[in-house]
Amino acid sequence: MTQTPHSADGPTAGPASGTASGATSASSGAKVRSAQGARAPEDIAREAVELAMERGADAADARVVHLARENLTVQSGRVSEAEAPDQFGIGVRVLKDGAYGFAAAPGSFQSLKDAAPGVARRALSVARDLSPLRRRPVTPVGRADGRGEFATPCEENPFLVPLEEKLDLLMRADRGLGGRREIVSTLAQIQLRREEQWMVTSEGGATHQVLVRSGGRIEALARAAGVVERRSYPNALEGDFRSGGFEVVRALDLVGEAERVRDESIALCHADVCPAGVRTLILGSSQLALQIHESVGHPLELDRMLGEERDLAGGSFASQSDIGSLEYGSRHVNLVGDSTIPGGLDTRGWDDDGVASGRFDLVRNGQLVGVQSGRASAGLAGLPEGAAVSRAEGWYCPPFDRITNVSLEPGEGTLDDLIARTEDGAVYADTVKTWSIDQERRNFQFTCEIAWEIRGGRKARLLRLPTYQGSSLDFWRSCDAVAGPEEWQLHGVVNCGKGNPLQVAEMSHGASPARFRGIRFVDVTGPA
Repeated sequence: MTQTPHSADGPTAGPASGTASGATSASSGAKVRSAQGARAPEDIAREAVELAMERGADAADARVVHLARENLTVQSGRVSEAEAPDQFGIGVRVLKDGAYGFAAAPGSFQSLKDAAPGVARRALSVARDLSPLRRRPVTPVGRADGRGEFATPCEENPFLVPLEEKLDLLMRADRGLGGRREIVSTLAQIQLRREEQWMVTSEGGATHQVLVRSGGRIEALARAAGVVERRSYPNALEGDFRSGGFEVVRALDLVGEAERVRDESIALCHADVCPAGVRTLILGSSQLALQIHESVGHPLELDRMLGEERDLAGGSFASQSDIGSLEYGSRHVNLVGDSTIPGGLDTRGWDDDGVASGRFDLVRNGQLVGVQSGRASAGLAGLPEGAAVSRAEGWYCPPFDRITNVSLEPGEGTLDDLIARTEDGAVYADTVKTWSIDQERRNFQFTCEIAWEIRGGRKARLLRLPTYQGSSLDFWRSCDAVAGPEEWQLHGVVNCGKGNPLQVAEMSHGASPARFRGIRFVDVTGPA
């Protein structure tokens, strides 16, 4: 499914119970009604903040969150997963004497009113206990005083689509993946998520958001000629997702793509392994999305750049002093963070600091010009304000710096034009299979699911296990062309892990196919 940057409107998805609310955005002034009608959740959050301030907090915020999900999976003709978990809770964060304290509790709309005061007291107690142990004081910058409501535009409430219709779609897609003796297993999956959040801050902020995302995937595993290969659509990992309703799933056309995915998985078993050597690489937008995530998104999270985060390949080769001077890529490389782009998984009205969403440059004409920062990391770095990227996995976690929707801006021309202007022996590759990256986000290795050798200005010989290596800065500096807006696609990531304890976040990355010169390929089937 292709999506170009543009504005979108439409009815917003209601809660899992089936109540729909009207379309709105952070700036529309329209009301997003709670499933319960009253403003009780906001009142609960406000009372928790007021109690913390009365007891001596320097600042406080509270988030009441209702999260509903639906996961459906069909594997090899059988329903293997059908679940609809639902959770509700409150999280309170308190700033006292330069230290944050956080506490949370689950409950229901009825029970949280009684639980909230205790949560606020625990958060304040934690902040007081941590204050003598801090290395540097937390000094948030900017203001968290936004007020208003935001809802993801949805054409079709995904939770109101009948279960029978969803399972029928998955069964038909799964059948399309089979029918050949080489197929070992098949999978078709839909995942839906709806988060409703009420947030109140001690700086006068009061926001209400309804965030909906939808998506899915299909996958075929084939065995032939002594080889086992997997082919996925629209990408590997957990699939592809957009903020929006069930129209996102319909646009993926899982049924229509199934036979192609099946046939490519079989063809890969008979394909040659991509040979080792140095050559030109054209990456499809799906693979570029993960390349952006790992070699741009994570290293440009400010807490990593400052050395405040080290878990899960947690450092960064970049430093604060590099801003404005580091040659991050070639002149063709322009990368932006944007938490307002339609369809993005981090598209919302405000982040979990209560700061309004926006768009900002990270790399402009190859030069590093910006970073992804929350209020706390920006304050630590001496910046005047954050970039609204502070997020928490749920009510049970405190927010911290997370990758937002980070995209490579398009250049000119179609993918066919790009391939036609590329020499024989180059490789076009797409869809991640495996990857690794070092502790500073510098050196990496990616293996894609599929590739084609370019001959005569066209895709020719099919190749399997295309595996390329590189260094993040050298890689982006080697980019000499990016295809145009007509090829630009937005891809959703729903399993980004960071922190200790681990938190999982969602975001999107958009790109058109791009060309990179002098890339080293390795044969992963050969001797070590």
